[in-house]
Amino acid sequence: MRKIQYISLWIFSFTLFTACKKDLLDIENPNEPTTETFWKTEDDAQKGINAAYSRFYKEGTWMRWLSFRYDLSSDEGWSTSPWNELGDWTRFNYVNYNFFEGNNVHWQDFYVGIFRANQVLKYVPDIPFADEENKKLILAQAQFLRALWYFQIAILWEKGALVLEPTEAGYVPEESSEEAIWAQVEKDLQESATVLPEKWGDDDLGRATAGAAKALLAKAYMQQHKYAEAMAELKWLIDKEGTLYGLMDEYLDNFTHYKENNKESIFEIQFDDKNKGGTGEDASMATGFQRTQFYAPSPVGWQDGKARPWFINEYKKEKNLDGANDIRLYYNLYYSGSAADFPEKSPLVYGMTWQKGNWGDQTYVRKYSTGYYREVEDYFAPNNYRLIRYADILLMYAECIAETGGSLTDAASYVNKVRQRPSVNLPSLQNSIYKDVLNSKAKFLKHLQMERTLELCFEGWRWIDLKRWGMLDTQEGINELKSRDADFNNFIIGKHNRLPIPQIEVDNSGGKFTQNPKY
Repeated sequence: MRKIQYISLWIFSFTLFTACKKDLLDIENPNEPTTETFWKTEDDAQKGINAAYSRFYKEGTWMRWLSFRYDLSSDEGWSTSPWNELGDWTRFNYVNYNFFEGNNVHWQDFYVGIFRANQVLKYVPDIPFADEENKKLILAQAQFLRALWYFQIAILWEKGALVLEPTEAGYVPEESSEEAIWAQVEKDLQESATVLPEKWGDDDLGRATAGAAKALLAKAYMQQHKYAEAMAELKWLIDKEGTLYGLMDEYLDNFTHYKENNKESIFEIQFDDKNKGGTGEDASMATGFQRTQFYAPSPVGWQDGKARPWFINEYKKEKNLDGANDIRLYYNLYYSGSAADFPEKSPLVYGMTWQKGNWGDQTYVRKYSTGYYREVEDYFAPNNYRLIRYADILLMYAECIAETGGSLTDAASYVNKVRQRPSVNLPSLQNSIYKDVLNSKAKFLKHLQMERTLELCFEGWRWIDLKRWGMLDTQEGINELKSRDADFNNFIIGKHNRLPIPQIEVDNSGGKFTQNPKY
């Protein structure tokens, strides 16, 4: 049951924002559940948590636009969209703070997701269950999802409304600090990790697990430089290597729809191409991965998002143990020299040879594209999005070891696992052209920044990593990013580290919300 029956749930979430007193003229519509008629049975509770998961099928999340904030705003990518305002929001040219696709859509979709999780946490405790353990599982999932959305708010705006119960229309929340939001993220994940199972059955693939909660908690700790705390959570996952988690031999298996929910997946958003509707709230709402349509080269897709070409040279700096180029370059990028660099692999791009007249020397994102099985993109790509992978866990653990003063040799052993995946087959760091990075903590951590992006590029973590490493806080860091991405010539330190609060939220807050600094 691949979609966790998300679609049966659009049901009621918006109708529950208000609850009015009834009088004799009120007529109850059985097709529009309210708080008085819903939240009565175990089935209601299950539909409620499924409704919270269904927020993944909205444009402001990883389904479509969030990659513009995380991939294209970082030095990994850029936008050449003919829609100038869309492109400008990856170039730090923010004029209209209410630009929907660049700002408000994220705020809206995250807070609707929070509202749905809050509904579950508010009403499910009063529902009688035959087995109270099932109730606890539903509540723990809601806590995980609420934490996941608040994590994005802390990253993108660095403040927001900390709302922990469903509210009625007209409610105006207070502004909460980044520190308060991180504290709530920690609390929700700490509590949910103790309840969630290590693994769900086949009918519930895609639900949050204890490992997913611990991995996200580790990321929250790391963003606050709490490396010792993060290390403890990551160790739990690493101790499960070989029994629950591990690396797939084939790197590509993490990005197609053929081997989904595999051992490398820590948390995976379930997409498919069965529903081909819009992204509304009806039963035919789309459940496909839409980013592929925006990243694919024309005429296959819209080519709104492209990769920066510096990746090509970075991958080619070292050969694997067979003397060949790093296969991750082939699987992550489409570029004009790919056929020559990988003569044993298909030179075709969605069934076409390189279109020199149309594509020139541009670099496109192959990762998560569906060119491995079809010749055109659409809004209904079937491949799941692996939000957190075990490779990420290993690289984060290596970072935590170094940051806490541990052995660099020990830290390198976890990096080596990623480098020496059978299909990648790179030498160990100790035997590589980068062996000198083991001579100092500073050199090791700097090199680890590149190891992370070569493994995890276009998976939504680069912008978050840049913030954690402080590269957005100093002119030295910005100069390095400028050398790879000209968009950073527009970057203003202390301003573009965060998005502007949607202006409509500031205007409607009655003074309870202030705009972010320098906006």
